[in-house]
This record gives sequence, C-alpha cells and structure tokens, in this order.
Amino acid sequence: MLSSSEGKKVPQVTFPIRRDNEWTSVTSDELFNGQTVIVFALPGAFTPTCSSTHLPRYNELAPVFKELGVDRVICLSVNDPFVMQAWAEDQHADNIEFIPDGNGDFSREMGMLVSKSAIGFGDRSWRYSMLVKDGTIEKMFIEPDRPGDPFEVSDADTMLNYIKPDATLPARVTVFTKPGCPHCTRAKSLLQSKGYKYEEIKLGSGGLSYSTLQAVTGKGTTPQVFIDGQLVGGADELEALMAKR
Repeated sequence: MLSSSEGKKVPQVTFPIRRDNEWTSVTSDELFNGQTVIVFALPGAFTPTCSSTHLPRYNELAPVFKELGVDRVICLSVNDPFVMQAWAEDQHADNIEFIPDGNGDFSREMGMLVSKSAIGFGDRSWRYSMLVKDGTIEKMFIEPDRPGDPFEVSDADTMLNYIKPDATLPARVTVFTKPGCPHCTRAKSLLQSKGYKYEEIKLGSGGLSYSTLQAVTGKGTTPQVFIDGQLVGGADELEALMAKR
C-alpha cells in the first residue's frame, strides 16, 4: 500500500546529474532547504502520459506557481541523467528542473518505488506530486494503487487548486502558422507583446497540411488563433480582440 509522507522530512539523497556536459551532484538539502518546492514524480521520460500531459501542464503553470511563492518545480523520475537531459531538451520545458533518481534511492525512501518489470521497466517511481516547505512534506497527491498507470490527482491543476483555489489561470493559446507567412509573424508578435505564451503548430511539419488546418479550424488561411479553445481567427481578428483588452 502506498502511504503518504505528509509531515515528514524528504529523504536525504545525493543525486548524480549532468550540468554543462559535466558530472556533478545535488543533494536534498540543496534542493529543498529554505525553499518551497513542488515535486511531481512519474514512471519514465518519453512515456505517453508523462510527455503529453503531466509534464507540459506543470511547465505551463510553473510561472503561476512561482507567483504564489513556489521557488522551484521539480520533475523526478527513475531514469539516468542522460535520458532526463534529452527529455528536457525534447520537451522545451524551461520552467521545470529535471532530477534523475537513477538508482531509485529517493523514490525508495519515499516508499514510492514500485516494480514495473511486467512491462520491462524494472523498478520505477509511482506517479505522485508533493508540496515541500523547507524540507518538510506538507501535502502529497498519490495516484490510486491499482494496476496500470492511473493519472487522476498528481496533475498540476490539482496542486494549484490546493495552493490557491481561486488562482487565475493563464490563457491557453494555439496558433496555426506556415513558413514565410507575414501575418503569422504579426500575430505572434502581438501575442508576445501582450505577454501571452502560445503553442505554435506549423503546417508542413510532422505531416500537418492545409487539410489539417481545414479540419481543425474550418479555415484555409494562416494564421488561425485559438484562445482557451475558442477560434479567434487571423491576425486582423486577433488585433481587434487585443484592442479591447
């Protein structure tokens, strides 16, 4: 049975890491002492739920957490430092600190090291998140102990709701673009000037085509801008909307 460690100190562990292409190490004291830290632990780098949902949303909400007094947001996984470094680069998750628990020492001491040998993973971390203040675990959200890889409570929104239920969420912006499109550049520049972070989906990459654009937006021109799931339109429509804000 996976049990909570709320009220306890985090395990004292030294993590071997790679920094600037050199081996170094970081200790639990360096990561947690005198700081407010969010840790979200997951089974493995490059795995589907971790890459598509768990990590990206923490990266997206990290600026909100920091405004609320969180000093660092850590992604922890039982992977070696090279894998974690490659995953960080692949995900462009600049707001997250990646900590490889390669030997599983931290996860073991937390009581969160589980066997995934049935799928060839060996020992891995169970999926959970926690809020740590000055080295003491204040709150943990542990996924239910059942087969598979449940993902119900360790997400970034649940953590944010615990810290500040009425927090203002950043707008979720998506921009469909194509190479060489001046109106796309205009739309992106406007979003940047207004402080909006956005996801850019480029036609011509990853098999995306005008058919994709038509299917998703119902339009045949770029850019097409979505804010919080609502289609705004092109650069002119975006300028009109921003003029009202």
